Amino acid sequence: MNPTLRKDADAIIASSLNAVLPDEAVRRALKAFAPKGGRVLLVAAGKAAWQMAHAAVEALGRVDGGVVVTKYKHVRGEILGVNCYEAGHPVPDENSFAATEKALELVRGLAAEDTVLFLLSGGGSALFEKPLLPGIELQDITGQLLASGADIVEMNTIRKRLSGVKGGRFAQACAPAQVFSIVLSDILGDPLDMIASGPAVPDTSTCAQALAIAEKYHLKLSEQAKVLLAQETPKMLDNVTTQITGSVRELCTAAASACRELGYESVLLTDQLCCEAREAGSFLGSIVRTHAGQGKKLAYIAGGETVVYLTGKGLGGRNQELALAAAPALVGLDAAVFSVGSDGTDGPTDAAGGYVDGDTLSALTAKGWNVFDTLQNNDAYHALKAVDGLIMTGATGTNVNDVAVALVGEK
Repeated sequence: MNPTLRKDADAIIASSLNAVLPDEAVRRALKAFAPKGGRVLLVAAGKAAWQMAHAAVEALGRVDGGVVVTKYKHVRGEILGVNCYEAGHPVPDENSFAATEKALELVRGLAAEDTVLFLLSGGGSALFEKPLLPGIELQDITGQLLASGADIVEMNTIRKRLSGVKGGRFAQACAPAQVFSIVLSDILGDPLDMIASGPAVPDTSTCAQALAIAEKYHLKLSEQAKVLLAQETPKMLDNVTTQITGSVRELCTAAASACRELGYESVLLTDQLCCEAREAGSFLGSIVRTHAGQGKKLAYIAGGETVVYLTGKGLGGRNQELALAAAPALVGLDAAVFSVGSDGTDGPTDAAGGYVDGDTLSALTAKGWNVFDTLQNNDAYHALKAVDGLIMTGATGTNVNDVAVALVGEK
């Protein structure tokens, strides 16, 4: 491993993630918060839910009750007046359903002068869920979508119609109370009705689109599920005000700034990366090969959210696959590629992402790992772990997509 590049990578990651923590973003959004004088109740859902709720209660001083539902190991302590729950992601589990029911109980029977402060971040599609069909079937459909390579918009178009809280239905449940929604975006272009499947936003997707997606990916659906896909979601809501804050563009800008502070000339390639993870890794590796050996430090930054097609039974995530796929192109170069999920978790693993450099391929080969076979088996986690290539940050408290960086050293 190249110790200089790894040290720079760790510094860039730490600086980038610190810049997109939701605390200040929530405080900014709350400047427009004007409750009518009734009760103020808080509901937060998503991977950044605890951090957002903590910042909101700190800024407001108190709330009249609240529910937080976030991913396992993401609750960092008690929040005054708020009950915190942890649940399953990326597939909802019984704790997702139970915590969501607690939120629905909290907002039941509200008056017009009451206000629900709704804090939403990525991951809410799995964490905040009231299934309209048996939970085990919803979990199966979610698993089918994850394995198919469906993108987040396609997944959420399906999930909205199988849920009692998605696609604007949570805001309906809060009526006649007003809902003030602060959204931390994790979807490219910030489409509000798709972030966590839009529990408090009118739905722009249609039944025809949902049925077409089910056909495209050959989803195995019960008759009950097919009936639900044909039922339309709310198209108008008059009790919601939404403030969107945080995005992958901020993450990329922070990464570019951190690179410059370390002496790299930085280039933002895109903040809307949306291809297959291993293709993105190969592309970044190709960029490195083109620009290496110029005697100057260069950094190429790509933000977004790639997809993984499951072809094996290994362990990994999109950021780990991206990094591993870049390794063959870096052989013998003073260069590195790393990719990290801003929430601190990549796929069903405890890693945030992966790191490779010019020494990685030989280290893998020496330990019996073949990159192509490993990618086919979707086992990037174990391969990178064998060569100290995992990036471990722990839960960060934010979630604004991923950032990948290709570093070219001076040699």
